[in-house]
Amino acid sequence: MTVSVTIRDVPDATRDELAARAARAGQSLQEYLRAQLVELARRPSPDALWDRVQHRVLATGSRLPADGIVEMRDADRR
Repeated sequence: MTVSVTIRDVPDATRDELAARAARAGQSLQEYLRAQLVELARRPSPDALWDRVQHRVLATGSRLPADGIVEMRDADRR
């Protein structure tokens, strides 16, 4: 089942920018916003993502410091 959503008090400049992005994508504003909302809902929230990271660290016991990660990244690029 689908529902309608109304968003009030959107600044004109914001609406204009979103309409321009929709036009560049060959979509109506409604189609564009629907696609953006669906994509946003698919991504985990920052809190949910952080919970997953913490769980993975606890489960694996990984304690690699940030400078170690950067060092390995840079070594891989050489």
